[in-house]
Amino acid sequence: MAIIGMFFQDGLTGSAWGDWALYTGSPLRAFENETGVQPPVGYWDPLGLAAGGNTADFARRREVELKHGRLSMFATIGYITPEYYKIPGYLSPSAGLQFSDVPNGLAALSKVPAAGWLQIVTFLGLIEVNVYNENQDGEPGNYGAGFLGLRSVGIMTKPFENPEERKKKLNAELANGRLAMMAIIGMFFQDGCTGSAWGDWALYTDSPLR
Repeated sequence: MAIIGMFFQDGLTGSAWGDWALYTGSPLRAFENETGVQPPVGYWDPLGLAAGGNTADFARRREVELKHGRLSMFATIGYITPEYYKIPGYLSPSAGLQFSDVPNGLAALSKVPAAGWLQIVTFLGLIEVNVYNENQDGEPGNYGAGFLGLRSVGIMTKPFENPEERKKKLNAELANGRLAMMAIIGMFFQDGCTGSAWGDWALYTDSPLR
């Protein structure tokens, strides 16, 4: 791995210990100073999706990354909370279904009535179409609409006197969103194999690795 890396770096920068700032021909330089380029990996695009340097494509992917990250942060909290607390009362009075009757994790999907899913999808659709349907200020992911359309909620909708402070918070959002995307996939995987998001892998008796 080391010698291949040395060949690669030497060929592009002129030295096996070359300064990557000398590699001015890289199309990746168009985005190396964007928000989200953080240590320890710096600018990371192993599939070369942004290699063409198209700013519109980059902005679209950044917007999608932010949205997925935000949803995943909500999802991880939603996965954790029922393990410790459930809302009292009825989820569906007509069906006699209480919140306490709904199991945690993926098993809950089969317990929510069809009308409940219809309400959830309708609500999310209305928010998507009427609140976050367009990029109002040209900055990817900043819809200028606040939280669920409430402009007074959400610090990222307000200007910062210190640009570095704002950049730090935007970087933190991206980092947390990326971690949450990995976390929720891990929870789904562990839940599906062991029966719980915090499942004991000893319960996964079907594993061929055993």
